[in-house]
Amino acid sequence: MLKLGSQSVRKSAIRLGSGLLALSLSLGAALPSLAADPFRASSAYEIGEHTEAAFEAIFKNGDYVSAAAALELAEQTEADEPLVHAMIASIEYLKGGNDLAEVSRRADLTTAAAADLIESDPLRGHLYTAVGTFLQGAYVLKTEGVAKGTPQALSMLQTVFNSLDEAEAIDADDPELNLIKGYMDLMLAVNLPFSNPAEAIERMDAHGSPVYLAQRGIAVGYRDLEQYDAAMDAVNQAIAAAPENPELMYLKAQIANRLGNQTESSQLYAEALTYADQLPDSLVDRITWEGCVVDGTNPQECSEQVGY
Repeated sequence: MLKLGSQSVRKSAIRLGSGLLALSLSLGAALPSLAADPFRASSAYEIGEHTEAAFEAIFKNGDYVSAAAALELAEQTEADEPLVHAMIASIEYLKGGNDLAEVSRRADLTTAAAADLIESDPLRGHLYTAVGTFLQGAYVLKTEGVAKGTPQALSMLQTVFNSLDEAEAIDADDPELNLIKGYMDLMLAVNLPFSNPAEAIERMDAHGSPVYLAQRGIAVGYRDLEQYDAAMDAVNQAIAAAPENPELMYLKAQIANRLGNQTESSQLYAEALTYADQLPDSLVDRITWEGCVVDGTNPQECSEQVGY
């Protein structure tokens, strides 16, 4: 039994709320498909060309400006696709600030669109029921705080896992399912001592697609487990598949720093910042602060530079 007040559970809830919101929705496109499916090389689903374009913009290229334009078109013609609303929620969350009402609204729209899919496309219907519920849990933690929001968020997790089980019963090898579930499992494994990260990593490595997102998740998992050589190998595989993604450069910079390669790390932070005009301001601030600290500047001075 988990104790709702325990430090490990609170930490897990926070990480799941903030990290998974971005990471479990980081489902980009790598393989061309006539049905505009960014996940499957065969037996493709019709997810929508504008939705696919937005995914590629964010999670292959790290270009949130282009993604916003694609999402505007997707809302006009593909609003029944739950991924559209999930991605808008993710962007709104990344913007930060105190007004997260749009995150909650988009979480509800994700769940509603997923419910409409269950009859015709039960796997993705159940999958995005899980995603929408998780988004709402992230919103609760952010707005209610850890002490008040954790019990409600943990109860939502049970709904998330039930929905994932329904999807897995349909096709346990589905790449979209395995990518999302793999991210969830990795975050739990990193934060809960009785969980098994090796199983989550194996799931993403074997069945997650596209490669650059699966390997990104594996790199994050290994980074948080302090297995930095394995993390570096995974992030290099991700970058080989998506070489212009500044978020992957940022991740590699973190790993290089933890391996003690400060010169390489500093160069990677600087390279990631050359793409600042296409990234959310909150992410630019984080990259700037971390790069400043790696360069040897006093953290307080770095905080002043970015207005923390």
